[in-house]
Amino acid sequence: MTLLGGSKVCASLALLSALMLTVGCSSMNEKSSGLEYEPQVRKSRAVEEEVGTLSSRLLEMLKIKGKVTDLAPMASSCQVGDDDTKKYRSVRHPWSIYDVDNKALEKGMNNLADKLPQQGWRVVKDGPDSSKNRNREILAVHTKTHTQMEATWMKGLDGHEPMISFAVYSRCFRDPGHSS
Repeated sequence: MTLLGGSKVCASLALLSALMLTVGCSSMNEKSSGLEYEPQVRKSRAVEEEVGTLSSRLLEMLKIKGKVTDLAPMASSCQVGDDDTKKYRSVRHPWSIYDVDNKALEKGMNNLADKLPQQGWRVVKDGPDSSKNRNREILAVHTKTHTQMEATWMKGLDGHEPMISFAVYSRCFRDPGHSS
């Protein structure tokens, strides 16, 4: 894996920030956690490894060669809207594949869409995003772990390098070893 240049990292981090706002951690209901589910007790390191493994499988599903950003999965606070949000964690893994032409990236997105259901993912969206470029976006949930995945094929129509950008993130969990 190779790290992107400065402006590309900024763009990737901006995308990640936007995606963080869409994470299921903010869904509210009557549970004591304020979530639609009761968060499991898990160690952050184990969830980071799980998310990293799923990201590696996603890269394999693309079946294309290119440069990949070198960012590791990271645990951070999961905002749930109550006064005790720091007790909940989630793991996010933003990464991209780039230095590939659009024909190969299109093939990669098609391969991903075909392979996701076979690898335990439920595709919830496969279509254009809301950007003016109408980039193809695939959103999926892993049926066993409930890990979520967002893949966006950015064709570079705005002058930037074409790439597929991924955000892979876990559900909120409680890490008994994490002090807030």
